Amino acid sequence: MNNFEYKKSLGQNFIKDDNITDKIVRYSDIDKDTLVIEIGPGAGSLSKKIIPLSGYTILYEIDTRLQPILNDLLIDYNNYEIIFGDFLDQDLSMIREKYHYKKVFVVANLPYYITSPIITKLLNELYPDKMIIMVQEEVANRLCAKNGNREYGMISVLLGSRYNIIKLFKVNRNCFIPSPNVDSAVISLEKNDILLDVCKKKFEELIRDAFQFKRKNLRNNLRKYNLEKISDVLKRFNYDLGNRAEDLPIEVFIEIAKVI
Repeated sequence: MNNFEYKKSLGQNFIKDDNITDKIVRYSDIDKDTLVIEIGPGAGSLSKKIIPLSGYTILYEIDTRLQPILNDLLIDYNNYEIIFGDFLDQDLSMIREKYHYKKVFVVANLPYYITSPIITKLLNELYPDKMIIMVQEEVANRLCAKNGNREYGMISVLLGSRYNIIKLFKVNRNCFIPSPNVDSAVISLEKNDILLDVCKKKFEELIRDAFQFKRKNLRNNLRKYNLEKISDVLKRFNYDLGNRAEDLPIEVFIEIAKVI
């Protein structure tokens, strides 16, 4: 990799610290019943530790220059495939039907410049059972934020309503080559069932409306709904229409979705 030309346009910051990749794999709990998706394997520092543990691993890599490097590194394994191309252009909807594994995990150091589109695509097309992903630290804080925190927003609620999210550990920028301008963090997302009795489409529309104007209160942002019903729910939890969306925990939004 000494002569490799890293492309900033592809968000190429490769992990060079084995302690970090070892920790990621330990938190992942991968076994032979697990199909693992890795997005942006780079030079394979994480891939080479995931593949021996998994039933099967699919690597998505946009940079074809890495093909000989990955093929050489992973030559001893036959339980993986590499798909070259833009991950956002791939169809994930048939993965569970094509590959018959009990669990589908995502374990990856996500390219920072497209973190949100990647997460959105995973939710809409695959809905993994678990994700252990590295993202920018400020993004990790936003995804893990609770109500009342200034980082708490629409993405915190939309993702937190589908997964239990925990910030596992911080990763210093010096653990990468080349070093990015920000520190990173690894977060764990494990699927939950708190939206089991709620129409997900209705819930997502409610959340988008509630957070559409962050400085406005619920009365203004949710005026197209039955405010009397919403008010009744809010009172049960000691809130009212004068509160902003950022004040409410996910559980209250779920109760509102049930009555609208």
